[in-house]
Amino acid sequence: MTRDPIGNPNPTVSGPADALDPRPQPRAVPGIEDCAREPIHLSGAIQPHGFLISVVLPDWTVRQASANIDELLEVPAAELLGESLADYINQDVLEVVADTVSFAEPDAPPQRAGVGNIGPFGVLCDLGVHVADGLVHIEIEQQPFHQRGNAPTGVAQAMIARVAAAEDAGDFHQRAAEQVRLLTGYDRVMVYRFRHDDAGEVIAEARADDLEPYLGLRYPASDIPPQARALYLRNRLRVIPDAGYVPVPVLPGVNAQGAPLDLSQHALRSVSPVHVEYLRNMGVAASMSISIISGGRLWGLIACHHREPRPVPPGVRAAADLFGMFVSMRVAAREQEETMHRYERAQQVRDAVGSRLSQARDFRAALTDELALLRETLDSDGAALWLGGEWSHDGRVPASLDITVLMEWVERLGRPVLAMTDKATDWRTDALQAEGLAGLLAINLGTPEDWLFVFRREQVEDVRWAGEPAKALVATDDGTRIAPRKSFAEWKQTVHGCSSDWTDGDRRGAERLHRVLREQRRRLLAPAEDRGNMERLRRHESQRDRKTRLQQLSSLVDGLVHLDEAQTSRLDERIATLEADLKQLIEARAEHAQTSAS
Repeated sequence: MTRDPIGNPNPTVSGPADALDPRPQPRAVPGIEDCAREPIHLSGAIQPHGFLISVVLPDWTVRQASANIDELLEVPAAELLGESLADYINQDVLEVVADTVSFAEPDAPPQRAGVGNIGPFGVLCDLGVHVADGLVHIEIEQQPFHQRGNAPTGVAQAMIARVAAAEDAGDFHQRAAEQVRLLTGYDRVMVYRFRHDDAGEVIAEARADDLEPYLGLRYPASDIPPQARALYLRNRLRVIPDAGYVPVPVLPGVNAQGAPLDLSQHALRSVSPVHVEYLRNMGVAASMSISIISGGRLWGLIACHHREPRPVPPGVRAAADLFGMFVSMRVAAREQEETMHRYERAQQVRDAVGSRLSQARDFRAALTDELALLRETLDSDGAALWLGGEWSHDGRVPASLDITVLMEWVERLGRPVLAMTDKATDWRTDALQAEGLAGLLAINLGTPEDWLFVFRREQVEDVRWAGEPAKALVATDDGTRIAPRKSFAEWKQTVHGCSSDWTDGDRRGAERLHRVLREQRRRLLAPAEDRGNMERLRRHESQRDRKTRLQQLSSLVDGLVHLDEAQTSRLDERIATLEADLKQLIEARAEHAQTSAS
C-alpha cells in the first residue's frame, strides 16, 4: 500500500485508463475493498490523550464514558453510567458546558467551552462540547503546564495578517504552510489540493531541512477514500498526537438503540488501525490536518507530520482552526472570483451569439458563422456542427467526422442533451482519426438528430507519483492483503489521453448555451405570431441570469473580510455606483412606461 501526505492508506492507484497496465486485472483484493468500505466513524474508542463523557440534560445523567475516566474522576466508567455528572464535577464547570450547549447546533463540530478544574484533585482541563444523537458529548483534555497563554483569536489574527497580503494563490498557500508550521512546530506542513478527479497534489510545503521534499507529488484519489473525505468535511481539524497510542474503548459500545456508536463529530475519535499502521510505516509519529472547504466541498487539506509524538494543546488547535477557516474563505473567494470572470466572458459571448441568431433568417448558416465564437465560449480547440444531416466545423476536429461513432458514445451515456468527457478512451476510435484530441462535449440542438460537438486537445503530462503505483501482496490468515510499502521515492509516469477537465462552470455554461441555441432554432421555425412570446421569454431568462450574477457577487463579498479600510472604501464606492445606476435604469423605465400610457 502506498501512503498519502497525511498518512491515509493508499489501496490503489487510479488514472487515465490508457496510462496504466491494459492487461486484464486480477480479482479485487479483500484488503482494497476493506479500505474503501471501512466504517471509520464507528471505531468505538477514543485516543488516550483525553476523556469522554456523554450525558443527558437537564439532570446530567451519564450514558457513555471512556474506559480511562477513572484516571480523572477516580470512579470506574461502569459505576459512572446512570449517575448524575453533577455528583462528580463542580457546578461552575457544568455551567460552562451548559452555556456552550445553549448555542450549539446538533451534529455541529465540537466547540471549545473553556477550562475548568475537574476531579478530586482539581486537575485543570480543557473542555470541548458538541450535541449529537440527543446527548451532550463532553471531551476533556488535561491542560499542560507549559501551554502558551496567548488567546487563540489573537494568534489566528496575527497569522492571518501575515498571509493576507499574498499577491497570488501560490504565494498565499506557501505562506499558509509556513504559518501553520510556525504555530505548531511540526516537521512538515503541506497544502494538499484535491484535483477534479479527487486525486491530490502537494502545492505548497514548509519542512525541516533534513526532510525530502514532497512538493509537486501527486496521490491517487483512492488515497483518501470517500468516507474519510466526508469526515474531513464534518470535522475541520483532526489531530493524532502519538501514532503509537492504544485506543481507549467507550462504554457501553452501543447507543440506546443497540447500534454502534457514531463518533463522527468527536475530536478524540480513535482513527482506523490501518491509518495508524501506515503512519508508523512512513516514519510519522504525530499528525494533524486542517480542512480547506470551498463551496461546500473539500477543496484540500493543510496536512502536518512530525517524526516524534507531539501533543497540540487545545488553544493551539483552536487558533489553527480559526486560521483554517480564513484560508477556506480566501480559497472560496478566489474560486468565486475566477468563476465570475469566466461567467461574465461566457455570458457576453452567449448574448452576442443569441443576438445575431435572433436576426438571422437561416439558422444553419448563422450558426455555422458563429462556430469560432462558440469555441471561445466553451474554451475548446475545435467545434463541429451536425445539422440537417451535414457537417460544418471550425478549428481542430477529427479528420474523419463520423456522426455514427459520436452518437454511439452519446447513446452509451443515455442520450442526454449534454454530455462531456476529458478522456480519449471514452469516444476516440481509429475511424475518427482524432489523434491529439481527448476532450469532447456534445450539446443537443433541440432534435435527436442535431448536435454541436466541441473538442479539446490532449494534454500529455509527466506525473510525479509519491512512489511507484505497484502493490505487493502478502498472504495472511484471512487471505491476501496489501503489504506496507518500503520505498516512497519519486516515481514518474507520462500520462496520455486526457484533456483539461470540464469544470462545473463549463457544464453550466454549456447548459445555458444549449437553451440559447434551442430557443433560437425554435424561434426561426415558429409561426410569426409565436415569436413575440418567445422573445419575451428570452428577456425574462436574461433577467434571471443577471439576478444570478448579482447573487454570486454577494457571495463573493463574504470572502473579503481581509480588506483594509482603503480597499473597503473603494468597494463601498463601487457598490454605491452600481446601486445608483440600477435606480436610474428603474426610474427611466418607469418614466417611459408612464409616457407610453399617456
